[in-house]
Amino acid sequence: MSNHRQDILARACDLYLSQGLDGFSMRGLAKEVGVTAPALYRHYDGREAVLADVMREAHRAFMSYIYRALEAPTPFERFEKAGEGYLDFAIENPRWYAMLFSSPERLGMTAIPDDIEAMGCAIHQFWIDRVGECVRAGILREADPFELSVTMWAHAHGMVQLYYQGRLGKDVDGFRALFKESGQRLMAGVATKEFAVQLTDGAKQAPAPVEFQTTT
Repeated sequence: MSNHRQDILARACDLYLSQGLDGFSMRGLAKEVGVTAPALYRHYDGREAVLADVMREAHRAFMSYIYRALEAPTPFERFEKAGEGYLDFAIENPRWYAMLFSSPERLGMTAIPDDIEAMGCAIHQFWIDRVGECVRAGILREADPFELSVTMWAHAHGMVQLYYQGRLGKDVDGFRALFKESGQRLMAGVATKEFAVQLTDGAKQAPAPVEFQTTT
């Protein structure tokens, strides 16, 4: 059922994001998939079960991108690779990215299923760990890793949302360059003095960023 499941989840995600919960039904999804509603019910009890599985798929995909950073040898390289994975995921999988931030109320649920909640907590802890080891390595100034990770996540998420809305143009390379530059400015503000100097020197040696067009 693997390929069939992927098709169901992809179409369910598109249907939910375009129509919202009020416009999402098992009958409508079955029509999109090209099967009968009874056939769909053989796999899922109802639309909440489908949307929960969409959430699972989104979390698994996101984790596969960011966890690659654990292969890097140093704290800063792991931090940097995690950020690259975050950006790659957001650019390559906008619909899964949107599902990561859907509240249970918007999905017609009283609460997010425990296994999905656990994945979300694991992702959050992953970012705290990347920040914490950079603090311990003298890369970032002494600070609460949780609070610092939230600040960095808010910055990254805000940039991605502005890109999705077309506020930062549509050129992917231009957005990648802007995202990196903006992240370096944030890093310079929270890094130790020694590491901030390294960041500044690296920026001076870096090639000129790709130009992009903003929208009004």
